[in-house]
Amino acid sequence: MPDSLRILFIGETGSDSIAAELRRGGYDPAFERATTREELDEALSTGCDIAISDFAVGDFGALEALRTILEKGIDLPLIVVSGEIAEADALAALKAGAADHLRRGALTRLNAAVERELRASQMRRARARLEEQFRQAQKMEAVGRMAGGVAHDFNNLLTIITGYSDLLLSGGQLKESQRTALEEIRRAAERGGQLTHQLLTFSRRQPLAPHTVRVNELVIHIETMLHRLIGEDIELVVVPAASRDCVQVDAGGLEQVIMNLVVNARDAMPNGGKLTIETATLHLSEAFTAKQLGVQPGLHLAVSVTDTGVGMDEGTLSHLFEPFFTTKEPGRGTGLGLATAYGIIRQSGGAIAMLSELGKGTTARIYLPVADPEPETAAAQLVVAPADATGAETILLVEDEARVRKLIAGILTSRGYRVLEAARGEEAVRLARTHEGTVHLALVDVVMPEMSGPDLIRQIEPLRPGLRVLFISGHTEEAMVNHGFSESAAFLQKPFLPDALAGKVREVLDAARD
Repeated sequence: MPDSLRILFIGETGSDSIAAELRRGGYDPAFERATTREELDEALSTGCDIAISDFAVGDFGALEALRTILEKGIDLPLIVVSGEIAEADALAALKAGAADHLRRGALTRLNAAVERELRASQMRRARARLEEQFRQAQKMEAVGRMAGGVAHDFNNLLTIITGYSDLLLSGGQLKESQRTALEEIRRAAERGGQLTHQLLTFSRRQPLAPHTVRVNELVIHIETMLHRLIGEDIELVVVPAASRDCVQVDAGGLEQVIMNLVVNARDAMPNGGKLTIETATLHLSEAFTAKQLGVQPGLHLAVSVTDTGVGMDEGTLSHLFEPFFTTKEPGRGTGLGLATAYGIIRQSGGAIAMLSELGKGTTARIYLPVADPEPETAAAQLVVAPADATGAETILLVEDEARVRKLIAGILTSRGYRVLEAARGEEAVRLARTHEGTVHLALVDVVMPEMSGPDLIRQIEPLRPGLRVLFISGHTEEAMVNHGFSESAAFLQKPFLPDALAGKVREVLDAARD
């Protein structure tokens, strides 16, 4: 089969011989013609593969065409094919940006020149795509580093807010208006924690827990919840694939992605409409995956969320996955939904694409590599916190943030524990060395000035054989690993509620008896 070739021909005569030569080279040429600047402007919008121009077409010609193409910033190689012209004119065309110059009576090099320029143009476009992907990755990396940098301080503040709110709510001497106000404060802090989680997930600094998931079953499972989410004026249609293929993904993360896409689709249909969720198994080609950084060709499961809403223009589509970008009114969106979805899907080895047209709706499509199904196993037992999370043991608390340390000490003391407080590693080592009684548990922040939590434990373990350890942190996993944290260690992520802290402390202490 001949290769189709769209040619912008700038000239009045000579296209027949050019077409004949190209057909001999295995091409099937189709011509757009231009003899004036106005016709050239119109033809440039049609998306041709290559331009072939006579040197002069009346008052118009190759030099003017090259100047126009350059002004518009269009990557369109132009080959000059002319009759006898002066050598200076040929050099002028090449200096102006022409890819080559051939004479009409000697077209034997035409196919080689066209093939060369098409290949070079393809390489430039591929390089431009890679550069754009790299710039996008750099932008997301910068936001990710910012998110990781603020996560610790932000989570410390949220720990204080949620902790003291919970302590006050657990008391029985509150007026109804006070209780309502405290509940609002706590809910706001919880939403703040969710925003931090979204930022870290988007930036790949929040670890996911992937396992084998049958996507059809997941979509059907959340269908009822999605009906409530979108309202009665939108028709929801779920079309599961015939196959029951699996993917390796964090199920909660994938649910969050689908719900984000459904919420966006709902908001794009203020007057109602139809929303379709469809799953399908398809093979992604190398040509497609070459445009998706980190995605490998092969079998993928696609989840499509299609709405009949207002649609989007190209300008909006180009910014969709940027953090904090939103088309919603102030106060109605954080701009993190699609950025988070992007982070979750990319972290799972997949891709996410958006197709949209103004007035005709939008399709969001997720691609995840198909995984081998795991054998059916019994459901993992849930770890339940002890009902009576109190005790009388001695706990060495090491936390550099004074307000967080005061809160934790208050929570543990109120539950019967004896607490030894230290703000720094050296102070904790001194307490471990000089305290006369038993120290049953070290409750230690992972990232601290002067000495990290893991380094501190390595120093005091020889002084206190059998010491149980519980790490806490508001930092990202990446930062903790850099400070020597092992994933096998007992750990509690900030922000946490008082009951969660007491339950985890009791769990670690009781594990010493097993």
